[in-house]
Amino acid sequence: MAIPLPEGLNTPALVVDPDVLDRNISRMAEASRSGGFALRPHAKAHKCAEIADRQLRAGARGLSVATLGEAEVFARSGVDDLFIAYPLWLDEAKARRARRLADEVALSVGVESPEGARRLGAAVRGSARPVDVLVEVDSGSHRTGVRPHDAGEIAQAAADAGLRVAGVFTFPGHGYRHDPQARERAARDEEQALGEAAQALRDLGFEARVVSGGSTPTAGRWQPGAVGELRPGVYVCNDATQLAMGTCGAEDLALAAAATVISVPAPGRFVLDVGSKVLGSDRSAWVTGHGYLPRFPQATVSGLWEHHAVVRLPDGVPGPSLGSVVAVVPNHLCTPVNLADELLVVRDREVVDRWRVAARGANT
Repeated sequence: MAIPLPEGLNTPALVVDPDVLDRNISRMAEASRSGGFALRPHAKAHKCAEIADRQLRAGARGLSVATLGEAEVFARSGVDDLFIAYPLWLDEAKARRARRLADEVALSVGVESPEGARRLGAAVRGSARPVDVLVEVDSGSHRTGVRPHDAGEIAQAAADAGLRVAGVFTFPGHGYRHDPQARERAARDEEQALGEAAQALRDLGFEARVVSGGSTPTAGRWQPGAVGELRPGVYVCNDATQLAMGTCGAEDLALAAAATVISVPAPGRFVLDVGSKVLGSDRSAWVTGHGYLPRFPQATVSGLWEHHAVVRLPDGVPGPSLGSVVAVVPNHLCTPVNLADELLVVRDREVVDRWRVAARGANT
């Protein structure tokens, strides 16, 4: 992380290094191409039209999103191929929105129950474009998704509801581990589960042309075969969790919160004007503290309140002076972005652009 912060920043603010961002995007696009995978990155990580445009121009086939609201925002920005990688449960209002969206873009939606499929089918019946569905499979994270051998039942229910069955998808969330071997195992679990689920669809006569998985932690561990499409998200900027896990280096961190030192109450301790309302409060077992300070890699953000971050340094390590501005890389990229109105694009100590977080708060 080498964003040289401009003088006079109004802090706290999220800043982006566009050169690191573009390098991350290009690297993932090339890795996907060379491995024979289609790339459909998850836009919930950045919620920003300018970043989505960069991903698409680098070769992404479309975007993944988590909500109808995110899909609507990106459709308005001109993205015409969207996958809602989430088992939507449509009430009347959401059904109307889904139908409008299906009239505007090439839309795919995740399903994991016959009831959810029937609701979706009723909502989009007669839409201008056919709606594809992908059956969600649990490959080991035990969040949502059916057992691989049950995927055919869900696919049949979707087809009976008038939907076009495109394939299967999963999220290998159990790959979020500090242990590289655990990430390797998660990638293999993903391949096995998706392969079994795709075969369950084919046994019933469905083509299963899309077999979608992938995540940032399992990047580099994918093998050609069962999986044909990848949906990583955090890789665009990375975060302190990815750094701690070893899935990126400090040079791959493209986003940080700029924060001002508002108090130096004692040697080895200082306080920043950034808290959970900017950084988010995510913290995993393998991350030390509430963020990473590139200028002070030995520091620990030991306390986090809504508008305060207390930072501790080892004995003898000099800290910043009162009023100075430092960068804090959040533990998890997605939450800070969703809390921000805009991202400041910084190059050579100058703010060269401002990117609106267009899908901020699009949580429904």
